[in-house]
Amino acid sequence: MKSLAIWSLAALSVLGACSQPPAPAATANKPPAAPPASTAAAPSQSGPQTVTGTVVETMDAANYTYVRVKTNTAEVWAATGQFKVAVGDRVTVPLEMPMQDFHSMALKRDFPLIYFTSHIDREGQSTAAMMPGHEQAAPGMMSGHPAMGGAPPAQGEATKVAPAAGGMTIADLWTKRAGLAGKNVTVRGRVVKFNGGILDRNWIHIQDGTGTAKDGSNDLTITSQDMVKVGDIITATGKVVLNKDFGAGYSYGLMVEGATIVAK
Repeated sequence: MKSLAIWSLAALSVLGACSQPPAPAATANKPPAAPPASTAAAPSQSGPQTVTGTVVETMDAANYTYVRVKTNTAEVWAATGQFKVAVGDRVTVPLEMPMQDFHSMALKRDFPLIYFTSHIDREGQSTAAMMPGHEQAAPGMMSGHPAMGGAPPAQGEATKVAPAAGGMTIADLWTKRAGLAGKNVTVRGRVVKFNGGILDRNWIHIQDGTGTAKDGSNDLTITSQDMVKVGDIITATGKVVLNKDFGAGYSYGLMVEGATIVAK
């Protein structure tokens, strides 16, 4: 099975001992690098280029709609948040977030090149429907799949969620992260983003009402094999990882990996 290590959904990078949350410049999602050369045109510097063509294959999986689009010169695979589309429809696809040699667990299928894009529009329309877990402002997210991962979700202040017994708040985890690298921690919060089946794992953002959105210390990215949904209050136990780099400009200053999750 080929897997692609280019995904991240919350880009926040600081490793050294520090009692303060990460600076804004380090916590915001980094935009993905330009797509590699392929049969589809690469995005221009002014924004992602688009292609328009006819849908020749489509399927839904893990909250995404996948489409194979035939243009005048090539065929392009793309995926975005689920939407209604049928073979024969004409659509326009922004060439955001290219992923090479991507394996979909949900579909049990390999894609030599696929674009995880923020929206796919019918020809002549501009719905700009948001892809789950991705920020509209950044090309591709996992603002997020990830946007695997991404900048702290623009969810507003989360409802206060009390920490688990013996657990930590998200703000405390950010503050003490340098001394927690490689250790197991328990944290409790409300799911504000979920992206399933990317790089053989599920990607989850939680918030508990602590920390601040300005510097990203209000948000935590977790990977797990467990399934959750947006709005769930969960308790997650997993290993603290710092400065995890998935390539293509996607990196996490702090995340909790391989978590076991108990929903409220």
